[in-house]
Amino acid sequence: MNDSQKRADELQERLIDFAVRIIKLSAHLPKSPAGRHIAGQILRCGTSPAPNYGEARAAASHADFLHHLSIVLRELNESRIWLDIIRQSELLKAELLSEIIDENQQLCRIFTASIKTARADLAGE
Repeated sequence: MNDSQKRADELQERLIDFAVRIIKLSAHLPKSPAGRHIAGQILRCGTSPAPNYGEARAAASHADFLHHLSIVLRELNESRIWLDIIRQSELLKAELLSEIIDENQQLCRIFTASIKTARADLAGE
């Protein structure tokens, strides 16, 4: 396995781990109307990046690859907003959210850089 494949596999695992953490986090939200609404929203966007990255890895073209990477980043950005809403509304304790917020920020930086590189590669074709 080459380094590129290994890094892609590791990134896929990080996204799966992020999705699992989102699932567990959503289960701890209050069963109030607001808690149920936010749980549904964060479940949708927080579990989406992993399968979309899988789609990107199997893309039929460079443009399709870039499209799926863009979806991954959009969903991660939306997840961050919901995590901030949970933190600011004190639906969960801030210390329970700090690690997942940090991981979200790291993943956003990785995908922002990947998209920039992929766009430059596409422009150079």
